[in-house]
Amino acid sequence: MNTAPIRALLVDDEVLARLALRQALAAHADVEIVGECGNAAEAQQAIQALAPELLFLDIRMPGMDGFKLLHQLKPQALPMVVFTTAYGQHALRAFDAGALDYVLKPIDQARFDQALERVRRHWHGLQSPAATSAHANTHLQRISVRVGEHIRVVAVDAIDWIRADGNYVQIHADGSRYLHRETLSHLLATLDPARFLRIHRGVIVNVDRIREVHPLFNGNAEIVLRDGTRLDLSRRFRAGARLVLGLP
Repeated sequence: MNTAPIRALLVDDEVLARLALRQALAAHADVEIVGECGNAAEAQQAIQALAPELLFLDIRMPGMDGFKLLHQLKPQALPMVVFTTAYGQHALRAFDAGALDYVLKPIDQARFDQALERVRRHWHGLQSPAATSAHANTHLQRISVRVGEHIRVVAVDAIDWIRADGNYVQIHADGSRYLHRETLSHLLATLDPARFLRIHRGVIVNVDRIREVHPLFNGNAEIVLRDGTRLDLSRRFRAGARLVLGLP
């Protein structure tokens, strides 16, 4: 088990808020503050330079907000995230973005300590030999989508295919279609590339759902899923499909 401290970066445009975080972290000797940033642009550079393992992140900041910052980061560079904010209405979106916890300001020490305990459990799990060897665990396992006033949790295993729809994606799973606010490229980066294949500029397919591939003219092809859905495989993505599917 790694006994080195968890390296944390504080991102908040208010100096007093960063000071409050430092004071709250004083009770946690296993967390080392490696830097502070006053906005998301600074945080981008600091994450690249310092590679922190934990990010305490405000949401509303001048310029890029906290959510946009996370969207800009590559999945492999994404630290553990605890949002610290004065606004409670963003909690659901924060957990959709993969945050471990959501702490409201002004910071309550007992509530903050609970968040740190959750961080520790997650960090120790990442450091365990089983987690290190199980690369698949680093990929997205489920997606929370809004359905009316409710949240539906869709298992990634249940997804048949996904289509881009502007800043949203249409997720087709178990005979249902869900509209989810996320770009196709960002979602693809979180999925297991051995299981999900981009076959068109705007389409991802679960390779386990593919039944047939019909070659067409000019290097294009048509993919038929188990439920009969027909999707275009463009020439641009034919090479990737050939490797994954073993096409001639």
